Amino acid sequence: MSVTDPSPSDLEISRAADLLPIEEVAAPAGIAAEHLEPYGRYIAKVAPTALAALADRAPAKYVVITAVTPTPLGEGKTTTAIGLAQGLSLLGHRSMLSLRQPSLGPTFGIKGGAAGAGYSQVVPMEAVNLHLTGDFHAVTSAHNLLTAMVDNHLHHGNDLGIDTRTVAWRRVLDVNDRALRNVIVGLGARMDGVPRQAGFDITAASEVMVILSLSTSLRDLRERLGRIVVGYTDAGAPVSAEDLKAAGAMAVMLRDAVKPNLLQTLENTPALIHAGPFGNIATGNSSVVADLLGIRTADFLLTEAGFGADMGAERFFDVKCRASGLRPDAAVLVVTVRALKTHSGRYQVVAGRPLPLEMLEENPEDVRLGGANLAHHIEIVRRFGVSPVVAINAFPSDHESEHEVIREIAAEAGVRVAVTRHVADGGKGALELAALVVEAAQEPTSFRYLYDLDAPLVEKIELVAREIYGADGIDLSPSVAQELRRFEVLGYGKFPVVIAKTHLSLSSDPTLMGAPTGWRMPVREVRAAVGAGYVYAISGEMRTMPGLPKHPAAERIDIDEDGNVVGLS
Repeated sequence: MSVTDPSPSDLEISRAADLLPIEEVAAPAGIAAEHLEPYGRYIAKVAPTALAALADRAPAKYVVITAVTPTPLGEGKTTTAIGLAQGLSLLGHRSMLSLRQPSLGPTFGIKGGAAGAGYSQVVPMEAVNLHLTGDFHAVTSAHNLLTAMVDNHLHHGNDLGIDTRTVAWRRVLDVNDRALRNVIVGLGARMDGVPRQAGFDITAASEVMVILSLSTSLRDLRERLGRIVVGYTDAGAPVSAEDLKAAGAMAVMLRDAVKPNLLQTLENTPALIHAGPFGNIATGNSSVVADLLGIRTADFLLTEAGFGADMGAERFFDVKCRASGLRPDAAVLVVTVRALKTHSGRYQVVAGRPLPLEMLEENPEDVRLGGANLAHHIEIVRRFGVSPVVAINAFPSDHESEHEVIREIAAEAGVRVAVTRHVADGGKGALELAALVVEAAQEPTSFRYLYDLDAPLVEKIELVAREIYGADGIDLSPSVAQELRRFEVLGYGKFPVVIAKTHLSLSSDPTLMGAPTGWRMPVREVRAAVGAGYVYAISGEMRTMPGLPKHPAAERIDIDEDGNVVGLS
């Protein structure tokens, strides 16, 4: 907030909220107090016993919130999901949110917090963005325990015969720290370990985080942890966390983290905040456990998938829905004027910097030029047999003529469209969108996956590239093709696939705006996340440990003499 801006900050709005005790938030959702494990007055973990108690309740309509290809600033999927939940409640429908927990790295880096914005927030804001109930720390500890046991096994003679060149299990930390991307461990005296090249990823990129998000129960979590492959023997056999006898202790560290966290929005709508895998290199979706619980607590369960429909939504459909067994009834596709102007190719938007001034001027033609990106994302959602509703997330700098162009694009595609002003007006600002989502969710669906799991891995990767991204095909090096064949021999062939690529373009090249055609997707590396249960192909340069900007958000965050957090945004 600038000095001349009289409007309250997100943090000030959050602090002024009239919150209900968490038991009163849970009760209308059918979650009895006996199933809550409170963390103060306004947050609670929900015990697994709640799911059995809710088994006889009718399932909610299941709605996923996705978006067009975003600018580096993000287009407001989380705020739209929150505003929509509040709008549905104002229309008399019980709603439940299921969202990812923010990572501390982006919170203290460029992006800031991810608890919503304005009058569409999950609160308490400080708690959501800073530690919450400690789930991220539990994931960090469990992940690093396994890494320590790998190095300990090597130090004590390497009885399993691990080829140290194949060890891909790095350490993790929930802080942006580029200096730790590549490190040498084991330096010093002989008793300090076996020297080898290693590195750090951010916690949200950990396979343990993905496992937490995809597990259906504590038992499923334990089994998936045991299947994690940390490397291979000299003979090429996989070495797992179970082989290292680490999985049991990892599960113990995660026994509380597997329980979803219950909070509320500014308008007291219940929200489950749980897990937080990255969207460009992992699945980018909140937890299956939270959705299995939430689907029995409301008329509408709303969940958000990371980045654009080509990224988080495709993985929601092809990976998360396979794990949960749930089927979506509708999708919300968030679009902004600034995103489509960016996809016109006429402007450069940089994270942490204000929008170019000329971008704020009324220019419906620029919106129309970028409209191909919106049209492509509409077709992505339809490819899965789901009805999309286009949500125009309105900003104060927008012009009505620009909104009208988006309405025309949606009309040409034959889909519903609404302008939503939930950031400024809360649930009241999302009433038009809420009414359209109710309509869309009542229609029969023909949900289908993009590919059959029995298809070869290379065919699955190519289908995603062609059908979702619009590529003409894929280019594999001989070593990548060989690795995919080896994965199939090892029994990973029936896994779904995840493509790790830039989120700033439908293509694998972040500079290609709109809906690019005439390009091929290079696959430079493939890896198997065996515990999570998918194979991922890496296209382009992917950073699994972000860096901090010159002036990170951490510089502005402090604490006052009364112990209150200041500067969090």
